[in-house]
Amino acid sequence: MCERLSTMALRILGRKNLIPTISGGLGSGHLRGLQTFSLPDLPYDYGALEPVINAEIMQLHHQKHHQAYITNYNKALEQLHEAINKGHTSTVVKLQSAIKFNGGGHINHSIFWNNLAPIHEGGGEPPKGSLGWAIDSEFGSLEALIQRVNAEGTALQGSGWVWLALNKELKKLSVETTANQDPLVTKGSALVPLLGIDVWEHAYYLQYKNVRPDYLKNIWKVINWKYAGDIFAKEAPLVESR
Repeated sequence: MCERLSTMALRILGRKNLIPTISGGLGSGHLRGLQTFSLPDLPYDYGALEPVINAEIMQLHHQKHHQAYITNYNKALEQLHEAINKGHTSTVVKLQSAIKFNGGGHINHSIFWNNLAPIHEGGGEPPKGSLGWAIDSEFGSLEALIQRVNAEGTALQGSGWVWLALNKELKKLSVETTANQDPLVTKGSALVPLLGIDVWEHAYYLQYKNVRPDYLKNIWKVINWKYAGDIFAKEAPLVESR
């Protein structure tokens, strides 16, 4: 199971049509013929989301935490490449958890940065078009969706993520949670992340201490619904809008 999930996470990283881009993409290079990944730039300054998320949190979150996932992911990929070439099956199996965790961290954070926008650049503006219609149809209202996401995010034990997802097979929206750095694809291959909120303590503790509900309440002021709407329109182009 772990090996299958790790393989799916790697497949997602390699499919650009499902990967949110940040200032030109996820960032990749090559190490002795093996593709590697680099830290993408943010599409805004570290202090641009204040007062909702302060500059210190954003800088640490981006430069330290996201960078650590990328560094460890690249290391695990190199070790995997070597183990496969040498036929060391036991090493290949041992590396699956590191690939899933660190690769998932890279996927999730790359989505998260694009899910946020400064207030003066449209952060917090309600979703429009087909996504707005779909939210009203599925949840009753945007306010009801926010309450659902906040409740799920608050109730999530330990560290993880809460998502607004599109199920491409059922053509429906859903709220999902994943533990640790599991990407949304681990909940189902048909699920497309429209919005992901990081509820690890490193995303909010310096500012909100241990009060996760306050963080979840305020983050909606800088949610980039335009970006989520663009992904929805691309992945569900036949959904009717008002």
